[in-house]
Amino acid sequence: MANVFLKRKRKKRLEQGHPWIFQSEVDYIEGDFEPGDFVDVYNHQRYFLAKGYINPKSQIIVRVLTQNPDEELNEQFFVDRIRKAWEYRERMIPGVRSCRAIYGEADFLPGLIVDKYEDVLVVQILSLGMEKRKDWILRGLLEVFKPKAIYLRNDVYVRELEGLEQEKGFWYGQSETEVLIEENGVKYIVDIENGQKTGFFFDQRQNRAAIKPLINSDTTVLDCFTHTGSFMLNACLYGAKHVTAVDISEHAIETAKRNAALNGFTNVDFVVANAFDYLREAVRDGKKWDVVIIDPPAFAKSAQAVPKALRGYKDINLNGLKLVKDGGFFVTASCSYHVHADLFQAMIEEAAFDAKKILRQVYWSGAGYDHPKLLAADEGDYLKFTIYEVHSRR
Repeated sequence: MANVFLKRKRKKRLEQGHPWIFQSEVDYIEGDFEPGDFVDVYNHQRYFLAKGYINPKSQIIVRVLTQNPDEELNEQFFVDRIRKAWEYRERMIPGVRSCRAIYGEADFLPGLIVDKYEDVLVVQILSLGMEKRKDWILRGLLEVFKPKAIYLRNDVYVRELEGLEQEKGFWYGQSETEVLIEENGVKYIVDIENGQKTGFFFDQRQNRAAIKPLINSDTTVLDCFTHTGSFMLNACLYGAKHVTAVDISEHAIETAKRNAALNGFTNVDFVVANAFDYLREAVRDGKKWDVVIIDPPAFAKSAQAVPKALRGYKDINLNGLKLVKDGGFFVTASCSYHVHADLFQAMIEEAAFDAKKILRQVYWSGAGYDHPKLLAADEGDYLKFTIYEVHSRR
């Protein structure tokens, strides 16, 4: 096993619990290794810090698996980590059958994502170190979850940065590629083969439930960027009078329609449209709703994209606020990591000022229990979700 020694003048991120070591932090390496091999990590005084796996082709040269010098990195280690990840979900979401079952670094399995859809697992292996332990991971998944099938969604660009090819298909067993799940009492059709990410966005589970107090039998709701209808469906479940669901994707809207029919909801208008344009036109037409929900995809994929992203966020939030009836509620979110919470909140304040609205914050949250966050790793703090009561400025 090779030994990696870190520079003396570096931020002590690793000691604080951050799971990544960047190329720029490494002083020198002793011993031979192949990309993906396990390595020990030491500080400049040759004091042990961590064990992980190395990939010199990546800017993240070492991903940390443990800071315990006595833990052996073997097959049983991976099986035990997978089991602990699932035990945590079972404790935090009692009776859960569908959720994010393994969340990479936050479950101390960097580069491994596993979403559980009933008895089907969808897996993303995002790093070379994990790719080299596929057999161990498979044994752990089979032993802990006993799934009917496991589907690989390794069709993501980040694999190429690790020197890996993109791929997708069944890794174990066979099943339909559309899976029926239930969350918060709502049924969903999930497309594990062609849906975004692994097919569903589990991170908003608790936030979808949080809109319940906003809804009654007289409530009208506008759900923009509805995707396959998750917030729309929850609004219907909680008794909304009528919901308008908007998305630019015809495929997403068709799935949302199927989900509504699956749950017996008929009080929905589905609109295939660019949400930016729809919001502007609705303002121009003088339309109003009791609750307006804005849950867009990530606008900023990099720090350089933040200024443009903030302009986009302000556009939809400004117009969204104008569409809320006085005393109604505005629900808004951002899943762009690079748009930090302070920037997001400042943008909303500007939008409220321009819209001549006074906002009362009634809820603020991030991702749910199945998306835990390492305190030392800001990279995991990506989702901002908030609910405001909206009042017109006199």
